[in-house]
Amino acid sequence: MAGRVFFFLQHATYEPAFQAATMGITAAAMGDEVYFVFAFDALRQLVGGAYGQPSSAREHEEFARAESLGVLAPPDMLAEARTLGARLIACDTTVRICGYEPESLEGTLDEVMGMASIWRLTAGARVLTL
Repeated sequence: MAGRVFFFLQHATYEPAFQAATMGITAAAMGDEVYFVFAFDALRQLVGGAYGQPSSAREHEEFARAESLGVLAPPDMLAEARTLGARLIACDTTVRICGYEPESLEGTLDEVMGMASIWRLTAGARVLTL
C-alpha cells in the first residue's frame, strides 16, 4: 500500500545522507510519494554540491567500501529517486535564513514552500528526521 513519506534532513555528511537517500529511493521505487525536506547544513551542502560527502575517517572508509560494492553515492541516489517521482523541497523561511533566495534554488530543489504547506502535506505521512 503506497503512502507518503517525508525525510526531514538537517545533517549532510555521508552516514545520514546515505540513510535518507537509500530509504527514499526504496520508498519511491515501491510507489510511495517521497519528499526530502532540506534544512540548514543539508541545504547548504546540497546547494554547494557537497551533500553526502564523508567528513570523518570512518565515513571515508564507509564511502570507499560502498563504492567498491557498486553502491551509489547519496547525491546519485537522490537523482535516481527524483526520476521515480521523489521531490526535493525546502521551507521558504529556512532557505532565507541560510542566505538564499528561493528562485536561485530552481533546479537544485523541486520547490520552496511555506512551512504551513509542508506541515499540511505531512498529514497521514510517515516522517523521518536525519
